[in-house]
Amino acid sequence: MENYAINSLKITLFIFCSGILYSCSSHKDTAGSRAMQNLTSRYNYIYNANVILSQHQQELTEGYADNYDEILPVYVSPEKYDVFNSQPAESMPAMDEIIKKARVILLEKSFGNYVDESYLLLGKANFYKQNYFNSSEYFDYTAKNFPNNKKSYIQALDWKARSLMQLSKYSEAALVLDTLSIAISEQKKNKADPLATIAQIYIHQRMPLEAINALKEAIKSNSTGAERVRWTYILAQLSEQLENYPEALLYYRKVEKSSAPFEMYFNANLNRIKLNAFMSGVKLNKQDQLLALLKDDKNEDYHDQIYYQVAETYIRDGNFDQAKKYYQLSVRNSTKNNYQKGLSYLKIADLNFKHFRDYRAAKAYYDSTTNTLPKTYPGYELILKKNQNLQYLTDRYEIISSEDTLQSIAKLPEAERMAKVNLMANPLIASAKTTESYTANPLDPFQNSNDKRSKNKNTSSTFYFANSNAISTGYNEFKKKWGNRKLENNWRQSIRSSAQETIQDINKNYSTNNGKVAGGPDSLLAAAPDSAARIKAITASLPITPELMVKSDQKIIDAYHEIANFYLQELNDPKEAAEIYQILLDRFPNNNRLASIYYGLFLVNKTLDPAKAEVFKNKVLKDYASSTYAKTILDPSFSLRQSEMETVINKKYNDLFDLYEKKDFSAVIQQADEILAASPENYLAPQFAYLKAIAVGRTNHVDNLITEFEKINTNFTEDKLIVPLVKEHLGYINQHLEEFKKRQIALIDFDPNEPKFFGQQFPATAVVSPPVTNAKPLTPTKTAQPAVTPAVVPPTEKVVTAEKPVAPVKVAGIFSTAVSTIYYYVVHVSDGSLTLSSSRFGIGQFNRGNYAENNLRHQLKEFDNDQLIFVGNFGTFDDAKTYAEGIDPQLKQIMKVPANLYKSFIISKENFEKLSSKDILDKYQEFYKNNY
Repeated sequence: MENYAINSLKITLFIFCSGILYSCSSHKDTAGSRAMQNLTSRYNYIYNANVILSQHQQELTEGYADNYDEILPVYVSPEKYDVFNSQPAESMPAMDEIIKKARVILLEKSFGNYVDESYLLLGKANFYKQNYFNSSEYFDYTAKNFPNNKKSYIQALDWKARSLMQLSKYSEAALVLDTLSIAISEQKKNKADPLATIAQIYIHQRMPLEAINALKEAIKSNSTGAERVRWTYILAQLSEQLENYPEALLYYRKVEKSSAPFEMYFNANLNRIKLNAFMSGVKLNKQDQLLALLKDDKNEDYHDQIYYQVAETYIRDGNFDQAKKYYQLSVRNSTKNNYQKGLSYLKIADLNFKHFRDYRAAKAYYDSTTNTLPKTYPGYELILKKNQNLQYLTDRYEIISSEDTLQSIAKLPEAERMAKVNLMANPLIASAKTTESYTANPLDPFQNSNDKRSKNKNTSSTFYFANSNAISTGYNEFKKKWGNRKLENNWRQSIRSSAQETIQDINKNYSTNNGKVAGGPDSLLAAAPDSAARIKAITASLPITPELMVKSDQKIIDAYHEIANFYLQELNDPKEAAEIYQILLDRFPNNNRLASIYYGLFLVNKTLDPAKAEVFKNKVLKDYASSTYAKTILDPSFSLRQSEMETVINKKYNDLFDLYEKKDFSAVIQQADEILAASPENYLAPQFAYLKAIAVGRTNHVDNLITEFEKINTNFTEDKLIVPLVKEHLGYINQHLEEFKKRQIALIDFDPNEPKFFGQQFPATAVVSPPVTNAKPLTPTKTAQPAVTPAVVPPTEKVVTAEKPVAPVKVAGIFSTAVSTIYYYVVHVSDGSLTLSSSRFGIGQFNRGNYAENNLRHQLKEFDNDQLIFVGNFGTFDDAKTYAEGIDPQLKQIMKVPANLYKSFIISKENFEKLSSKDILDKYQEFYKNNY
């Protein structure tokens, strides 16, 4: 009987276990299988995956640095997708584990009730891995395939909208949230997160009132403690933005009384003090209230924000000097918060620009701002543009200062002049006491042997400069952020103007000689290795003859004129423009820019002083009746008609060039004569005359060709494109005149048995050589005729022979500023349908007239609807920049296409080889604008 009972029990257990195993092992749609799949899915996979997600969100929140100077984001999320710097997602084992668990459910437990949640897990894991395109697809699939499961449906729409916002697709996100708002209208719970997401889109759309209403509802809908505090702070910020200060104060007080993180508590306290001071009718010392926060040890890391708020109160009071002082204190005390430091830099830059009108200082601070603030900062592009524009002003003020200094030295007696030159070349040494055999390094305040701090430096001292460990740590942190920067003025600026670099080179520290100074004047030359070279360069720059003084004056005139025009046209500052025009007239009453200056003063005073505007208008019409300015005053549409005429002239030139390429030289001569007779002063007249001359050379004896060339020299003395080229041709002809006289036709198609001439370089017969591996330094051609002014004037001699510090390499996506051995100057034409033969011919003319000895080649690269004419090879970026400075002002004459269709830039060979599409080209131009 016992055996029978035991056997029965065994059989029963066997059947039961077999049933369980059958349910678990097979992927079948049965009641038992579904129950087991639901059990294991929920507790083995879904629960554990959600725990991992919660932990990751907690870690993300704890490591996230909020910027309290902007409205806080409703949720702490990973970084947004950056189209210009998209990098492969880093490996995230936790998220990979969630993806693995979700896929197990989909593959093995698809008959259970948790398929929708597995897709949500896949979407969230991809979201945190910053694969926002994938995550939005998973959420979209969930919403479309599980519309009846309201919880999953609402969650999918919520996270899809968040994914789209991370991709900056706000219009698409708004449409999703419209659907979401309808879906949650009938729900009584699980509404907090969707409402907060709706509030986020309202914040982005600058609709603070709607955002406030959505956040209030979200807080009522069972938000967690941390979310409630964060959203309350955002409500305070939004209320302050709407100038609803009582409600903002109420929310800030709630945050102070809550369990907010200390930084949020501190900022709530700071804003409460600020608003109380602003709202109070009683005269309170706002600054003292804020400065009192400095006494609390807990606020040690927030001194920069306190000083910033103090400065803001002074700005509101109109006390700009005090505001600048406290912004500077904010910068000095900013140890951890680079965002705050960048904002303080920006405020100082704006003060220098708008109120103090110290444009050099403004330039330096804008440069620091762009180096410190992230590129995602709202208005970063505008700051960058202002920074680049200020470089324009700074460069020209440097020219004026430099030329004024050189002129004042040149006017001195020779003995005094040399003393001044020595002082200028060695400013630190000249001011040293000659009675001392040793001068302390001015950069080391603790070098004096009598100072006990210079001996027995204590590594554990709390004084920074006496603590070697602290100095070492600071040096490493500085190097990590800024790279190897030389100790000098404006060290933050990674890209400087040539004037800045020259001044810094001239004032180079003499510490290489350990500061040893002798007593005689000869020692000034020997004090530093480059002293003699500096003295020689400065002496060569002195305008000691009347001719050199005239050239120096012209540099000052041009600089003032360009500054005034910049104020008027770019900065829209007529008062400042009028002041600069007047300075120019006072200093140089008979300068060669009078027509333009009077016209500028006419424009400036049209609104400021109509009577004065009438005076300058009459000056232009009376003294410069034939000028463009007079014609524009009489006919405001003259400029528009002039542009239309230029378009017509461009077309005529292109048509004439087509005839030249077809070797219809008689037609070229006839049509060129007709065009020059009809419009002898058109801006392409020298080029029409040149084409005619070459056509004459192709059909007549050399004497006729020489006659045509001499006509060009006589008729177009101010031209800088064709005249240098013609003089080079005449020089060559004179050297080989006997060989040319023997020919019936001066210019024949190139024959290797004949003397070489420029005809072989025409595009019709051009032979493009392979790129030169070692590009030579750029040296513009010098012609024998002193009357020719080259299009590009090279630097006469380097002031200092020491190498410049290597700027840290900047990398953005596939592009880099790494030093290359080959650079190209590129003209990008954004229309693939245009024929560029005549434009390339113009570039060839410029190269042969100014850089004949450099073997420069211009080639064409095409893709999509874009054409790139690239000129090279240049051995350094500076060589390419020098070339660009010469050719850019003449592109209007060179390029026979509308000006709005082309732009120029410089690029290294390595970066150029990566240009293969319009999208990549746009990314490089953005990179070029930000880094060069």
